Amino acid sequence: MAERNTVLRSLHDVGLAAWFGGSLMGAVGLNGAARAEGGTEQSSRRFESAGWAMWTPVNAAAIAAHLVGSVGLLEANAARVAGQRGVGASSLAKGAVTAAALAVTAYSRVLGKKVQRMAPPARQEGADQREHGWDRQEQDQDREEARAARRQLTVLQWAVPALTGGLVVLNALHGEQQRPWQQIRGRLQHVLGH
Repeated sequence: MAERNTVLRSLHDVGLAAWFGGSLMGAVGLNGAARAEGGTEQSSRRFESAGWAMWTPVNAAAIAAHLVGSVGLLEANAARVAGQRGVGASSLAKGAVTAAALAVTAYSRVLGKKVQRMAPPARQEGADQREHGWDRQEQDQDREEARAARRQLTVLQWAVPALTGGLVVLNALHGEQQRPWQQIRGRLQHVLGH
């Protein structure tokens, strides 16, 4: 009788679903809505930053759940990973894509915080920007640095759903490799060295 890993699979799958879906919704929905409804570029960026900041703790929990599920499933399926041809390679690929998605997600957060810090304060009616410590030269430098960071951030915000979507595909491959006939064939190929 096969051992069940329902909790581990749930953590793995729900965590990945939230990570993928949240990043895709943010890149499409949140950023798009901010551009459409934000008014000025400055207020659009503030709206985007606020939305991503609110998503961060949920995303962190989703990633943690996915990683706990991934490690648990890898441990539970260690014999299959070692003894069924193809499973080890797909597990290695999944680990590499997961590491890349984690790195891109973390760097996106760093850039997001940088963009948020560099945004000039909202103008108040009749207030002089010098009161806020912003002279013209500093503004121009910061604005150019912020633009460069935002360009990078835009690319990375699309890279996260691309990478996590790749994990969904690899997860589907793992599911196919668990079919009884695939397991028998993979074990035979491993034993025979084919």
